[in-house]
Amino acid sequence: MTKTYQILVLMIAGAAGIYGQNFLSDLSVSEKDPLYTTYNAALSRSEYVVNEGYQFVWFDPQKGLSFETRQAGNIGLVFNKDGQVVDRLQQYYSRPVITASYSDLVKFYYYPFKDVRVEEYFLVYSSRIAIRRVKVINESPFNIKLNVYPFIQNENKSFTDIKITGNGTGVAFMHKELPDGWMKDHDIPFQSDIRDVLLFDTKPDSWGTYDKYEVERDTGSGILINSIKKDKLNRNIPVEQGEIIALSREYDIPAGKSSGFNLTRGVVEEGKQTEELISSCRTLMNDDLNRYLAEDEQAYSGIPPLKNSNRDMNLLYWNAFSLIRQCMLPPEGECRFNYYVFSREPRWGWGYGGQVFHESLTMLAYVFMDPSGAMNSQRVYIERQQPDGYINYRTGPYLNETIPENGQLTTSAPWFNWENWEIYKVTGDKDFLKQAYESGKKFYNYYTGNRDSDNDGLCEWGANAVLECVRDARVAVWDEVGDPTNFEAADCNMMLVSEAKSLSAMAKELGMSDDAENWNQDAEKRTKLINKYMWDPVTGFYYNINKKDHSFTFKSKDDLKRKEIIAFLALWAGVADKQQADALLMHLTNPAEFWRKYGVPTLSADDSYYNPIGYWNGPMWVQWDYLVFRGLINYGYKKEARELAERVMENMIHQLETDHWFWEFYSPDDHQAGWNKTYIWAGIIARFMIDLQVNN
Repeated sequence: MTKTYQILVLMIAGAAGIYGQNFLSDLSVSEKDPLYTTYNAALSRSEYVVNEGYQFVWFDPQKGLSFETRQAGNIGLVFNKDGQVVDRLQQYYSRPVITASYSDLVKFYYYPFKDVRVEEYFLVYSSRIAIRRVKVINESPFNIKLNVYPFIQNENKSFTDIKITGNGTGVAFMHKELPDGWMKDHDIPFQSDIRDVLLFDTKPDSWGTYDKYEVERDTGSGILINSIKKDKLNRNIPVEQGEIIALSREYDIPAGKSSGFNLTRGVVEEGKQTEELISSCRTLMNDDLNRYLAEDEQAYSGIPPLKNSNRDMNLLYWNAFSLIRQCMLPPEGECRFNYYVFSREPRWGWGYGGQVFHESLTMLAYVFMDPSGAMNSQRVYIERQQPDGYINYRTGPYLNETIPENGQLTTSAPWFNWENWEIYKVTGDKDFLKQAYESGKKFYNYYTGNRDSDNDGLCEWGANAVLECVRDARVAVWDEVGDPTNFEAADCNMMLVSEAKSLSAMAKELGMSDDAENWNQDAEKRTKLINKYMWDPVTGFYYNINKKDHSFTFKSKDDLKRKEIIAFLALWAGVADKQQADALLMHLTNPAEFWRKYGVPTLSADDSYYNPIGYWNGPMWVQWDYLVFRGLINYGYKKEARELAERVMENMIHQLETDHWFWEFYSPDDHQAGWNKTYIWAGIIARFMIDLQVNN
């Protein structure tokens, strides 16, 4: 562990008394607070192909409390007391308050009626089984009679083959999940036909199903609610197909007493017997769920608490770790080590193929939670590396995505060695460092040997360059000037400077002084070329250059002079001298260019192609702003670094307050976010906050 992080350990000790290690176990959070409420199974009980996660919808007044999935159905709950049916939050006497929330579980309470308190515990036990435990407490001085109607609804497709099972305590049925086009094109294993069981802890009073054509869309649960009002829930399964499967149970609860139930949902591939699944669900029905809370407390115990931070910042921080952790999966397929996906719920093709270097920047945060897990995620690349040093564009348990184009294989943007060095600085694991160094130097040599087509010492993006460069859509230069293969890439070469410096630091740590000096010389040589050709003293900015003549012109004079975020990588990589850094800072802190309300956009706001909610032509991407932040720290601009972090956090907090999701990117100008949600690399905000604390 390096000196910087030794200091952090001391800071942790001082902060522990303020918030404690069990921050997420002692919450009192309402729907207006910034809490991430999507849940997936813990790493040890997760798998790839059959993998159900749930978003807790507890903030939409037009919906009831439900745990929703993209394709597998939503688990809801309706109450009826004295003929008053409550199925939507706007009808509740008191809305939910969450008291504990980790990556796989949530505890909360609410009042559907006055003096009727409901306490719930929802656990995604595994990729196949979820448990919803409900306790109803009569706080009134009178006995009450209450009807409870748990149900599961598939809004887009019907459930089929519906049958009573489990000696009348459950129902078995089927649903379909469809892979998207990307999954089909990449032959990702996907289970479409899935058999389900929904089990109650005792035999319910009645069951009912409702066909999708009968559902009244404007009332949420539709025909189910109408039947509840009329007390006509069927006493058997009347049809083999339906959009809603519901059950009913009546409770007589004396004053001051409580009652409740357990509901378990399990899934298995079609063609496999459900008896084993039913048995597992039944065993877990009365399990002590507090032991899973204790497991989470242990898993989160290494995370350094924040010092001198407010409640919203703490919620953002701890939940960022929940986001990353729930994207981690155990060894499977070709992966002998744990790995991650971009998103588990919702599950979508591009986000479910495997690892890419630019998403792996989040391991710089995850290493504080799970040092071995972060190192093992990087080992996924090492174990799959080809003899010539090439590493796939994307590497997953069932995917080696190489994307051949123009006689080359596409790899990922060169952040590999920097990531490994940063991870080592936290773990201090010499075995990992040795592995990383040997793999990293082979990758660096492969990259520089295959991305310098004119042998001038500067590299361009190669193969499918739009994908390789990370900025894969709506880039001002790519769209309005020319394809990236035409240019010596400022960002690529700055990344390579950082890679060489990281290799030098690794070699020095391993006692290889000659190697360390050689890598330093390589970094210095590339730095001189960048500053000779890519720095424009007129505008005080770095740009891509024409590969043919090293000018800023491709089709029309100076058409490559588009101010993009890539220039600030010169601060992160240590390419700029003090005068250049000051010039860059002027652009960075200019509100008309990059110093926007909620962070640094990928394109200057005074560019005609700027769109704050576009893609790579304006939005704020958290991981790129983190690199800018690190650059500011490197050059001593600590005031600006702190202000940048605060701007980024403010919008992320607002979005968590609004929809309780982390997003792929955020608008730098207003409270918006897009395109994909529950996106792993937003979790790097946790490292933002750790580094901010270290450099305060």
